[in-house]
Amino acid sequence: MDSTLASIADRVRAAAADQTPLRIRGGGTKDFHGLALHGEVLDTRGLSGIVSYEPSELVVTVRAGTPLAELEAVLAGNGQCLPFEPPHFARGPEDAATVGGMVAAGLSGPARASVGAVRDYLLGVTLLNGRAELLTFGGQVMKNVAGYDVSRLMAGAWGTLGLLTEISLKVLPIAPAEATLRFECNQADALRKLHAWGGQPLPLNASCWVQDGSAGAGTLYVRLRGAVAAVEAACRTMGGTRMDNATVAPDWAACREQTLPWFAARATQPGHALWRLSVPATAPVLALPDGAQPLVEWHGALRWVQAPESVGEELRKAAQAVGGSASVFIASSACASSASGGFDHASRAVGQIHARLRQSFDPAGIFNPGRMERGG
Repeated sequence: MDSTLASIADRVRAAAADQTPLRIRGGGTKDFHGLALHGEVLDTRGLSGIVSYEPSELVVTVRAGTPLAELEAVLAGNGQCLPFEPPHFARGPEDAATVGGMVAAGLSGPARASVGAVRDYLLGVTLLNGRAELLTFGGQVMKNVAGYDVSRLMAGAWGTLGLLTEISLKVLPIAPAEATLRFECNQADALRKLHAWGGQPLPLNASCWVQDGSAGAGTLYVRLRGAVAAVEAACRTMGGTRMDNATVAPDWAACREQTLPWFAARATQPGHALWRLSVPATAPVLALPDGAQPLVEWHGALRWVQAPESVGEELRKAAQAVGGSASVFIASSACASSASGGFDHASRAVGQIHARLRQSFDPAGIFNPGRMERGG
């Protein structure tokens, strides 16, 4: 155990003995999400650096405090990537997002519906639990688990189960071909197109339907990635208007980072929160409160809505009616330095499982207390 890790372990051990809450923090780029940010800050950025990288094996092991941009640059230099496109949410001039924060948040970008989520590429983790014990789960190959895959529990746990110190990830080659098609259509037609294409052998990678302002029916953007022949054949059969890759790339990045004009419009709507509705991809147009026009991603499975928190029950009922759920992603009062989002547990049983896991990993309850309570 190196000196940085030993110092962190000593601090965790002391906090557990004194019942002192600790707020685990890397770059802090996702501080806007979650119900509470309190406790002494425990900075992970000292745990930085790529431990091992085997491009031919498609595996990288990296310390949790490593800047995410640094890892992505190294991968790109070898023609590889994190295919789930993790958002950085770096609002300032410096991109402070870390690899540990990426895993802890468990958030994926536009390609998630086609390529999988963060947890699907998580091979193994090393972490400090609430007793300051250094534990290792998983490894550096896909078939390394006998029994329950504990490492994947860390994706989306928001640091409540332990402090990640080292992470092993599966990476993939950058697709040899890419194209974006644009279709002018309303939301219902967009969903029908996406549902139809989903049943065909097409190299679908990402999609986004959006209506900017009140004029026009809306626009559906579909990104294709894969073999050159497959992408070219899909462009010929799907129709639409093919866009220039260099021109549209910043728009896909803005979709991932939630900086599109649709997201920015929330600043002009005082009292509006950003809601995240997770539904089956085959769900129809939802019955939403008046004036709530969604932005649709993940081939229909993710619907972003801007609306007051007072209509939360209405949004939850609309999502639950089609087998989904709704939660506040950014509260109306949230800013870059105040956490105010909320989590929506699917059932009381799921909440009880969460509580038992936390009791096992962090019996003193010192890690990010309150962060994942149900809210919104």
